[in-house]
Amino acid sequence: MSDWTWEYISHDLGESLPAPVRAEVERIAAELAVVNSMVYLEGAAYQGLSPGLRVEYGNATDGAHVMLSFLTDVRGERIVIVSVQSL
Repeated sequence: MSDWTWEYISHDLGESLPAPVRAEVERIAAELAVVNSMVYLEGAAYQGLSPGLRVEYGNATDGAHVMLSFLTDVRGERIVIVSVQSL
């Protein structure tokens, strides 16, 4: 089990999303937390460079295409969702 978590950069971001898009973002974010916990095993002791801003894509159950931008806070062991776009 991963100790990594994820969060929106602001509460308004998550609350403003339609339910199917929010569900897809939450699914992707949970998956990213698990994957990054396996990549950055050192967690809080990590001394390398930050991976920077990255993008991930998905599809919501209502057919919307979802793109989210996120930061990996390795030392904080968390994924921070910075922005979400859906079409």
